[in-house]
Amino acid sequence: MVEMTEEEADALDELLTRTTPKINPNIKGITARKGFKMIMLDDFSAEYITSKALATRQTPEEVIHELISNELTASA
Repeated sequence: MVEMTEEEADALDELLTRTTPKINPNIKGITARKGFKMIMLDDFSAEYITSKALATRQTPEEVIHELISNELTASA
């Protein structure tokens, strides 16, 4: 996975310093977006999901959903 340059990190820091993200503490997860939970992936997994998403014109969430659905179907 590509890492941020110093300039990109500085720009992100400046943006987050000037604007405060809106968070609803009544919703589970780390953001106010319904059903969203952040997970950390190793570089290999992130690259695989991103590549598959680009190749199939899906979102990374759709790719993960498909992978899990296939796994559950295969184990049933």
